[in-house]
Amino acid sequence: MDIREARTDSPEAHRLLTDYFTWRASEFPPAQGAYTITYPDPSAFIAPDGAFLIAVDEEPVGCGGIRRIAPDDAGRVRFEVKHLWLAPSSRGRGLATAMMDELESRARSFGAEMMVLDTHHTLTGAARLYAARSYVPVEAYNENPNATVWYAKDLGV
Repeated sequence: MDIREARTDSPEAHRLLTDYFTWRASEFPPAQGAYTITYPDPSAFIAPDGAFLIAVDEEPVGCGGIRRIAPDDAGRVRFEVKHLWLAPSSRGRGLATAMMDELESRARSFGAEMMVLDTHHTLTGAARLYAARSYVPVEAYNENPNATVWYAKDLGV
């Protein structure tokens, strides 16, 4: 497996994001309304304020990014994980862990003290991944209409 950087508007990244949004929309609980699709602004994922990565296992199979967001109330530098996704056929082989390792490493190199992310409570596999990586539930830090759970991790920088 290879992890490489890409712009969110590159053809490979756009295809992966479209696959991700299509999958999420099909799995989204109808009681919560329609899944809101928002393609990321490429400028938010450029070093040193962010990065967007593609996981390649013979072909592109996943993506994920980090972007700098406002500091927390204590003034700590925060980066947010966005659009971490793997094609269902590539799951269970450690690719998500490898992606998170690389995203956290890059965030640290950009000066991050905290990592945050939002997700949906129905994504139980994601919750297990984040818990295994020492992410803890926190109060909502944004108004993402697709999210029901928010997490944070102190990077100990």
